[in-house]
Amino acid sequence: MATLGMTEAEREAIERFQREVVEPSMTSLVILDFWADWCGPCKQLSPVLEKVAADYADRGVLLAKIDIESDKLIASQFRIQSIPTVYAIFQGQPVADLTNYRTEGQLTRVLDQLLTQLPVQGAAQDLAAQVEPLIAMGEEVLGEGDAARAENIFSQIREMAPDNPAVIGGLARAMIDGGRKDDARALLEELNVDQAGHPAISRARAALEVAAAPAVDVSAEEARLAADPDDHEARFAIAQARLAAGDRDAAADALLEIVARDRDWNEGAARTRFLQMLEAAGLEDPWARAQRRRLSALLFT
Repeated sequence: MATLGMTEAEREAIERFQREVVEPSMTSLVILDFWADWCGPCKQLSPVLEKVAADYADRGVLLAKIDIESDKLIASQFRIQSIPTVYAIFQGQPVADLTNYRTEGQLTRVLDQLLTQLPVQGAAQDLAAQVEPLIAMGEEVLGEGDAARAENIFSQIREMAPDNPAVIGGLARAMIDGGRKDDARALLEELNVDQAGHPAISRARAALEVAAAPAVDVSAEEARLAADPDDHEARFAIAQARLAAGDRDAAADALLEIVARDRDWNEGAARTRFLQMLEAAGLEDPWARAQRRRLSALLFT
């Protein structure tokens, strides 16, 4: 923005705009609110914008306000025709017109969308960048079978990010693998609604269900199954016992055999248990992917 021929007040306005809007927008998402003291709708919208900006501060969102009466030059550069007018600014450029978003819910939805599309750098993003490789390390250790060390890793990560569902889910699964099912259940039960719906928490809950399979002698059930291959109750009990013994291949074979013979048996209990096994393993796990293909072949051929 050229300053030649401008008054001192106009140059100060431009410098202030550069300092309070353009420079912060290089890394943050700036909500730019054009308003005036005489504007009733502006006064209604202002506390909503302030609350949303405060709630999203750790995600790199800032609020800047331009009084069109005292900053006429800036308002004219943006060609403001009516107020309130609200823009989202990133790296010095408007990236969204937020003027028609007047409620907290509307604003949070559009901000969530923008923050997934733009490389905004806030405290939350910085923390996520630090935590991500640590979660990967915890998952690797857990995958190697060292539940105690994995639990220690996830516990330390949780001190950094206490509300991160991926961390909580990993910690719960480490507890389960270490034989602390009751502690894992208590951890999962204390979560709020938003956390409880996260895939990492669903995976941990599935792992808890799978770990609850009873380790019992199924000699009688094996005899029953030998006499009647359609004794699905016996086959299901055998699958549960194999799962409790850590033989997930045998458990999967038994469950898929039930699905192949009667997919609706006991309201789809075999398929439900099979899917819990896959979710507990992790949907990207090579074993889980292979087993899912086996299930698809049964259901869709």
